[in-house]
Amino acid sequence: MKTAEAQSATTLTMEVARVQAIASITKCMDTIPSEYIRSENEQPASTTLHGVLLQVPVIDIDDKNVVKLISDASKEWGIFQVINHGIPDEVIANLQKVGKEFFEVVPQEEKEVIAKTPGSQNIEGYGTSLQKELEGKRGWVDHLFHKIWPPSAINYRYWPKNPPSYREANEEYAKRLREVVEKIFKSLSLGLGLGAHEMMEAAGGEDIVYLLKINYYPPCPRPDLALGVVAHTDMSHITILVPNEVQGLQVFKDGHWYDVKYIPNALIVHIGDQVEILSNGKYKSVYHRTTVTKDKTRMSWPVFLEPPSEHEVGPISKLVNEANPPKFKTKKYKDYVYCKLNKLPQ
Repeated sequence: MKTAEAQSATTLTMEVARVQAIASITKCMDTIPSEYIRSENEQPASTTLHGVLLQVPVIDIDDKNVVKLISDASKEWGIFQVINHGIPDEVIANLQKVGKEFFEVVPQEEKEVIAKTPGSQNIEGYGTSLQKELEGKRGWVDHLFHKIWPPSAINYRYWPKNPPSYREANEEYAKRLREVVEKIFKSLSLGLGLGAHEMMEAAGGEDIVYLLKINYYPPCPRPDLALGVVAHTDMSHITILVPNEVQGLQVFKDGHWYDVKYIPNALIVHIGDQVEILSNGKYKSVYHRTTVTKDKTRMSWPVFLEPPSEHEVGPISKLVNEANPPKFKTKKYKDYVYCKLNKLPQ
């Protein structure tokens, strides 16, 4: 028996086609709806440099040269993988287990109860489309967004009640992740000749928001024509991502799209737009996208570390002088987000 809440949620979102539903309808076909077919200059089959896996830097967080390693990777690549990060394998496995169960075991009408409201400015909740795409194109992905830190920013309305261990698994991961975040920010700061805590303070300090996204990419009959997530840089300071075992992350480097080889239980760290701004362009925001596969489900759990919406971000004053004038405007994070999502100049 459906609850009234579940029924109205289902009705509200029935006009939104979930990719998971489309995947189950099209799995025996050799076609996908036209809105998922990318233009030729975006199609992964023709734009990927095949046969080469990009070996992005792998950094042991306990390495005595960690500051130089993270700083160099952030300047040259904008992406690196962190090992020996101290988050136990079972904490990551639990995070993945409950996220997978939400998408694959929980009934659809229950998922729709925490769906995003059409037209709402709030990014949190279960959903499919994310931002304005050219020509009405769509990514082959469903997602769930909710904040996991700090406690004052959390709205549990968007956390699945099912599976029952969902909250515990996410809270434990958030607690462990915070220690890693502090180490990364410290290295980024020292790597620019700043004090250990200066970059984190400029980024929002204790008020930095941890926004979790679960990406669910079902099998796609035509992975040569579709993308999971279109090419972009992240708006965040940094993004820390846990993928499942299915490869799919691609990075644009030296004029080509490459598949990224990732290693089990490493954390993938993306430099985002805000750290590029804080560093006055010394660190580079990584341009990336995701592909899908024909017979496997890919999932990923990025956590976007963002400033509070009213927090102003601009180049750190110590990094600006006559020889290095500011390359970016200082503005409130919410204004940056508005311009980026609506494809307006910054």
